[in-house]
Amino acid sequence: MFNLLWGAAFAAVNFGLFLLCYRLFGRTGLYAWVALATVLANVQVVKMIELAGLIMTLGNTIYGTIFLATDLLNEKYGEKAAKRAVWTGFFALLASTVMMQMALRFEPAEADFAQSSLETVFGLLPRLALGSVTAYLVSQYLDVKIFSLLKKAFPKPGQLWIRNNGSTAVSQLLDTIVFCSIAFLGEEGYPFDVWVQIALTTYLIKLAVTLLSTPILYAARAMKAPES
Repeated sequence: MFNLLWGAAFAAVNFGLFLLCYRLFGRTGLYAWVALATVLANVQVVKMIELAGLIMTLGNTIYGTIFLATDLLNEKYGEKAAKRAVWTGFFALLASTVMMQMALRFEPAEADFAQSSLETVFGLLPRLALGSVTAYLVSQYLDVKIFSLLKKAFPKPGQLWIRNNGSTAVSQLLDTIVFCSIAFLGEEGYPFDVWVQIALTTYLIKLAVTLLSTPILYAARAMKAPES
């Protein structure tokens, strides 16, 4: 029960900080948020929790706000601005991965106490790192493209929920399949039925976050944010 209640509070804080970032810094804040969320999502994913009887990794909530940010950028500033955010997040993820892998190669001093902890958090296997980077780039680009197509088909302001949920539901499915396939498929200890369970629960969680974020997107669109 604690994890369920804390999870609700955790989601509220994530969405609240997202709105605050946009309200204070406008479009620049969305680019910064995408970079921040991309890195934090890949740190949080290391931790596993049990929520409502399901074993899952953290990171899905803040990862979902990346799609929220690119959809908002696409809605208010156009497809070009959304694609710029995708590349901003990709660079942040790639740069942080490279720098932390290099940092881990330093030989720690005898008095050091952080090496093992850093290896746990940042010492991801090459397949996990490759899966994360590939899934991010492919799914984000698909999300931007589908949102733009849906914006033409459903252009009314009240149809934002169609554009948001339609694009994110499809792109998050691809994100899940790509990441889980590269990271786990064929690995010892991950038979196909286990892979299916991991992929299914991960996608359902991401889909739930997408649905919950729809009112946040409407609220953000109505905000008067700084021009930047």
